[in-house]
Amino acid sequence: MEGIINFANKIFQPLIDLGAAPMMFILLSLIAILMKVKVSKALEGGLKLAIALTGIGAVINILTGNFAPALQDFVKSTGIELTITDVGWAPLATITWGSAYTLFFLFILVIVNLIMLVINKTNTLDVDIFNFWHLSIIGLLVMYYSDNLFIATILVIVLGVMKFINADIMKPTFNDLLNMPDTNPTTTTHLNFMLNPLIMFFDKLFEKFLPFLDKYDFDAAWLNEKIGFWGSKFAIGIYLGAFVGLLGQQPATTIFTLAFIGGVSLELFSIVGTWFISAMEPISQGITDFMSNRLQGRKFNIGIDWPFVAARAEMWAAANILAPIMLGIALILPGNGILPLGGIIAIGLTPALLVVCRGKIIRMILIGTIMIPIFLWSGTVIAPFVTETAASVGAAPAGLEEGALITHSTLEGPVEKFIAILVGKAGADFNFNSILAAFGALGAYILLFIWYIKQMKKRNKEYEVNKQEAA
Repeated sequence: MEGIINFANKIFQPLIDLGAAPMMFILLSLIAILMKVKVSKALEGGLKLAIALTGIGAVINILTGNFAPALQDFVKSTGIELTITDVGWAPLATITWGSAYTLFFLFILVIVNLIMLVINKTNTLDVDIFNFWHLSIIGLLVMYYSDNLFIATILVIVLGVMKFINADIMKPTFNDLLNMPDTNPTTTTHLNFMLNPLIMFFDKLFEKFLPFLDKYDFDAAWLNEKIGFWGSKFAIGIYLGAFVGLLGQQPATTIFTLAFIGGVSLELFSIVGTWFISAMEPISQGITDFMSNRLQGRKFNIGIDWPFVAARAEMWAAANILAPIMLGIALILPGNGILPLGGIIAIGLTPALLVVCRGKIIRMILIGTIMIPIFLWSGTVIAPFVTETAASVGAAPAGLEEGALITHSTLEGPVEKFIAILVGKAGADFNFNSILAAFGALGAYILLFIWYIKQMKKRNKEYEVNKQEAA
């Protein structure tokens, strides 16, 4: 395995030395061309990714450079140690795609997906190539603690297999939530839905002990319409910027500046994030064409990014309500070091809440509140890894002071991050207690997933019965 790592370093180091944006432009374009994508389209995808990487770096620099002094003053005046900068999901994607190992994990997961399709263990073809970085960061986290590529790869494969199975089992719920016909192939393999089993555990508790809550559900579309601009990314960024300025006891001019910077940063994170997704379209189409030619006549689902569920108003209503709740929890939660900013709109959580709770907004809000500490603790724990990895791939924010940390407060897969840390530590020292902890955590995670699959199969049978009765 050491030989593989050395070989990979020799191959990729000259590219890594170019920096994240040039490296990914070259690699993505070449891979797309190998998948028989038209050269002009392949180059377009590579250029879009390079521009997105460059753009997100600029936004990070603006955010960290302006917020750091106020946060430092806040710590001095209150003693509350919320010094980790929350840069949101897009910068984490930049950092992860800046590692050559991400391409290795991508290659492995594509092979696993194809094998599962061929042996009929999944019906989902995952074309959401960009979001493979979510599992890559799990592998990189294992390697951060152990430098063991073999163990990291095994964990990535295990989670990948579970992700593909989950995409299949969720398909009837997507059909029901979005009124999609059975012929529509749309599903998703996004890592945020791997939180479903834990959410379902709490959902079943609410169903058993607090079933009356559903009587008080309200119209989420009406709430979003009433909130309007005041619940937008612009507005939430303004609130947070002003809040940071007030906490840091800054002068009025600085408070206004931070408010406007917060507003533009949250909006730009979202806009630049769409560039990443657009950049992956050519290679995703190439893989789709490849599979269509080789599995003719086979009905399979297409795994894409999660935003196709964004049409459901409950998701955004829950996100708007959970944002101030998250801020309040962050201020008092022991072990948390993050003041939520880039991740304050909890898209790493709300899509899974929508699927499991099936739009029951009160359940979504209550269970979301229970989940928030898990995200904050996870984001706090991985901050040293994120910061060091950013520096190693040349993606560290300019002006970041020595010892300062960056992270994402609602990064998808918080439970998986803790498992990766335990696995990484076990792989580093092979201590009996470390190995026992890693196997115990992973075993519990898999058992909960198996229970969840059984519950979803029951739900899917109900869908079938309802359709037959309607017919």
